[in-house]
Amino acid sequence: MERIDKLLVQGGAGSRRDVQKIIRDGRVQINGEICKKPETKADENSDVITVDGQAVNCEKYIYIMMNKPAGVVSATVDNRDKTVIDILPREMKRSGLFPAGRLDKDTEGLLIITNDGVFAHRMLSPKKHVDKTYVAELDKPITEETVKRFKDGIIFADGTKCLPAKLEIGESVDNKIGIVTICEGKFHQVKKMFEACGIKVVHLKRISIGQLSLGSNLPIGSCKLMTNLDKKSVFIGNIH
Repeated sequence: MERIDKLLVQGGAGSRRDVQKIIRDGRVQINGEICKKPETKADENSDVITVDGQAVNCEKYIYIMMNKPAGVVSATVDNRDKTVIDILPREMKRSGLFPAGRLDKDTEGLLIITNDGVFAHRMLSPKKHVDKTYVAELDKPITEETVKRFKDGIIFADGTKCLPAKLEIGESVDNKIGIVTICEGKFHQVKKMFEACGIKVVHLKRISIGQLSLGSNLPIGSCKLMTNLDKKSVFIGNIH
């Protein structure tokens, strides 16, 4: 149990001073009952807390699943471009949020935004072998030799070696669609892996992390709060 003013600040409803005024003005309800005392205790996990009739998620940690559009950078702040934090719906914004990992500016697809550093580290560490799967549109066809090189572990020109990756040929008449699964996240990794094979990535989209899939019900630029099942599915299954 925590003070209602602390929970509302945690939930992004405003500063401590702002939420105390909101409470005293009678705009806050706990389980349908008006609350006018900032020191009133509530349970962030079981109580329904609303401001002006709108539910507020007051849990300490928040996990957001975004279908990132191209042209937006995976950062908290950027002086030149819009960030994934900038395009979050107002009701999901709160301090401390950051993208767990990154997608290049021109890459679309599944991105997780959270304020839980432990969750992010577990998801991103190569030692945890959490798979990330991408669909790549290419300028040249994939050959069996390309598939083998991905499986053996691509080596970049500077000597950097990637962990073994899975490359499948997607449905297309010219074998120019690749489905790539990796468990690490080096800078521009998927693009560089194809580049090492003499192939250029024309378009790239991440479609899954672990067993969490983007699906068709989350349009580009949209996001949703992750359920407990969503969070668990991130850490299910790997290619090794």
